[in-house]
Amino acid sequence: MPTMFQHNKPLTIPSADEALPGRAQPMQLESEHFVNGHSMFPPYPQGMSQAMFGLGCFWGAERKFWQLEGVYVTAVGYAAGLTPNPGYEEVCSGMTGHNEVVFVVFDSSELTYSQLLKAFWASHDPTQGMAQGNDRGTQYRSGIYTYSKEQQLEAEASRDRYQMLLSQADYPAITTEIITAPEFYFAEGYHQQYLAKNPNGYCGLGGTGLIYPE
Repeated sequence: MPTMFQHNKPLTIPSADEALPGRAQPMQLESEHFVNGHSMFPPYPQGMSQAMFGLGCFWGAERKFWQLEGVYVTAVGYAAGLTPNPGYEEVCSGMTGHNEVVFVVFDSSELTYSQLLKAFWASHDPTQGMAQGNDRGTQYRSGIYTYSKEQQLEAEASRDRYQMLLSQADYPAITTEIITAPEFYFAEGYHQQYLAKNPNGYCGLGGTGLIYPE
């Protein structure tokens, strides 16, 4: 999303010595999901599964997932960086190493992880490195953050399948990082379900137009 930090910020992850120090206090925000009223905080109902994705500006990314049947709740936040409990301006500076991510709690009896992966690949261009569309910075990188070995293997297999399709269309290599889910830090309240609160708000997501194969 457009910010005062859009230009001239680093496009590499800072070292531990360079990263901003952050804070011990977690973000304070309302717990109720603006769209469906469910609690964004655990404990979640028994039998729910978790997933986490980074695919550019988290405003539009979160909407992609809360619209899916079988998703219990979504939240946006920061992950895969170095700074504890970062704020938005800190993440945008490029000096926390964090990605803008969507945390998804879903009922796997109604929605499979494979269907989440399909939505992930279809909703952005995973070949752009530290950018998505006109948004540039480390927080806009493509990422899948897995909560089990099964998710890890499924994510890697889906990447390989989608790469074959992209290569046939002359796209470069996928740059998506696929790693064990790191700690998730909730973003500020005004970011949560932003496009439900601001229907005409900015959404910089754009897929390749190539649909992930069934």
